[in-house]
Amino acid sequence: MSESRPSAAARFVVGVSGSPGSLTALVRAADEARRRGAELWPVLAWEPPGGDAAARRFPAATVMVEEWDRLARERLLKALYDVFGSTDTGVAGQAHVVRGAPGPALVRTAGGEDDILVVGAGRRGRLHRALWPSVSRYCLARATCPVLAVPPSPLQAVLAAVRRRNALRLWLDTGRLQRAFETVPPDA
Repeated sequence: MSESRPSAAARFVVGVSGSPGSLTALVRAADEARRRGAELWPVLAWEPPGGDAAARRFPAATVMVEEWDRLARERLLKALYDVFGSTDTGVAGQAHVVRGAPGPALVRTAGGEDDILVVGAGRRGRLHRALWPSVSRYCLARATCPVLAVPPSPLQAVLAAVRRRNALRLWLDTGRLQRAFETVPPDA
């Protein structure tokens, strides 16, 4: 039996918000784009507080749109810097800031037949899922291209537990913490 290699994708479109899950997805998308010789398109989607309808309703909000767009660009550049140490990803492609709800904006951006959409698929509790819609679920349900949902780094759960213990002022077992870090693979 012969192995068939997938053809190189034209673009890896990755949703970036600055969250730990999106940064993990950005690392994975960059690795895949580099490996396949494809372009990397980090995309940060934003919308005005209250949505576009609220921005149209209040004239003062239209003045703020330029400021919100600038802040979104800064957040995208910070995410690139946090992951790559500079704004240069080392892979061909371009970063984009798109105005709109994250799910629909990512699905629109990754509309090509050779595109692969990469999103972070974080662990979320029931309350969080009930109050805030999941961008990754939206993309998985509606994208016309393949979607790679990247699970969070195992370190993320360990660090969340440490934050909870610190917030509650509980004793922290550093030996247990050390063992958790030793079991995480180096590329996580």
